[in-house]
Amino acid sequence: MSAADEALAELTDRDAVARLHARDATLWSDESEHREVVANRLGWLDVATPPDGWPRRLTGAVAAASGDGIDRLVLAGMGGSSLAPEVFAKVFADGGGPRLALLDSTHPDAVRAALDDADLSTSLVIVSSKSGSTEETRCFAAHAAELVSPDRMVAVTDAGSQLETQARDQGWRDVFVNPADIGGRYSALSLFGMLPAALLGVDISEIWLGAANMRQRCTADPADNPGAQLAAFMAGCARAGRDKLTLLAPAGLAPLGDWVEQLVAESTGKQGTGIVPVVGEPLGPAAVYGDDRAFVVLRLGADELLGVDDLAAAGHPVHVIEVGDRQQLGAEFVRWEVATALAGTLLGVNPFDEPNVAESKANTNAVLDEVAGGGQLPEPESGDVAQLLEQLGDGDYLSVQAYLAPTAEHAEPLARLRTLVRDRRGVATTFGWGPRFLHSTGQLHKGGPDSVVSLQVVDSPTAGPPIPDRPYDFATLVRAQAVGDLRSLRDHGRRVIQVGVDAAGELEGLAATVEAATRGG
Repeated sequence: MSAADEALAELTDRDAVARLHARDATLWSDESEHREVVANRLGWLDVATPPDGWPRRLTGAVAAASGDGIDRLVLAGMGGSSLAPEVFAKVFADGGGPRLALLDSTHPDAVRAALDDADLSTSLVIVSSKSGSTEETRCFAAHAAELVSPDRMVAVTDAGSQLETQARDQGWRDVFVNPADIGGRYSALSLFGMLPAALLGVDISEIWLGAANMRQRCTADPADNPGAQLAAFMAGCARAGRDKLTLLAPAGLAPLGDWVEQLVAESTGKQGTGIVPVVGEPLGPAAVYGDDRAFVVLRLGADELLGVDDLAAAGHPVHVIEVGDRQQLGAEFVRWEVATALAGTLLGVNPFDEPNVAESKANTNAVLDEVAGGGQLPEPESGDVAQLLEQLGDGDYLSVQAYLAPTAEHAEPLARLRTLVRDRRGVATTFGWGPRFLHSTGQLHKGGPDSVVSLQVVDSPTAGPPIPDRPYDFATLVRAQAVGDLRSLRDHGRRVIQVGVDAAGELEGLAATVEAATRGG
């Protein structure tokens, strides 16, 4: 019996599917603290079909935006508040609706590109935060409020949050209050995902129809349940040592990867265990993959990836998901949410908390306090890249963390660097823009297995747009966040270096250093 079959049998023996849909918090833990968290995080099961009033409310928002000539959306939010909207925008890029400018980076170049240097006359700023207290989002909102009028700002948040109060007090265009029992990474089909989707011109009725059908399919016994089958594959492989869950998808579905990455990493990466999602790696020859890999292959209609059959032939576990068309995106959100929730119980972790996320925030605040007290930001380090790469062993993975403006110019040499390390060292690689990844894979880096080897890449912006009511600007904030997370990783004894770069050309130099360090395998 395969590891996945054993895990599927365990789900059956534990009546896990029925207990999930019955909201039985003891499926994950008997401890009262965990049961309380779980009980307040299962509302995502209710939004696979649209709650009463939501379609009408969203249709009204679309009509009003169209009537006002809105042709550009600025989505200011982190993690679960921004990743699903980004998926909708990229998968339905030809929908004919407004363009999406995603603001989930505190790097001053990213802030300027989204706000200061843009034509805001026909833009609508959507500020999204479940808690309403996420520091990056509060800074974005404060800065945006100085550039656009209140009738061009919309809030999506939970009832009673600081953001709701701010938006109502300042007379923003609208406030969308989301159900409080939905966690950020499970919120794709809630107002956090569906308001931007509707404004972007996506047929949200089709998205919800696919989601409802998948939710019903995911109530079946595990052997006939798409979510349970994926859960058993993910967790079964991880328990057997194949914890690098590598997602392969055609171009039309590739944007789903970043959303899956956050869902899986933040839900499972804790208590020294976890599933490491690997997205964005180009498909390579079967021989470059180690025996810590498991593959999920998405097929979109007739689109197929060449080389996938070679993976199975080489003995790698491969789970294939057939997606009829992109309108089934809602179904995939549900499949992966159910799978991740059930994988949590198979791994013995609570998939609805994030116990280590606050550490980097606390360290960042400490750095900012040091600066406010007259101290200086630490200068970027010049870590030894070759020495770091020498520490990569079987079962490890390289995490490239770039606190840079998220541009194609920066992304290309970093992607090349990843491929070099994978092909020559035979290890998995991941990538994240900072501070965005702190709300995605950051929990896994600190709370998951000690297999992460981190390469933090930073630059030194000297001036950024000012942040109202803060004694620092965006340049100071992003640098403090990099230092804060570096300290957190070192507090956990992780293998990590920081490398400073000041121009795209220096990224080419970094890639060349990696090429030289990995030459000869």
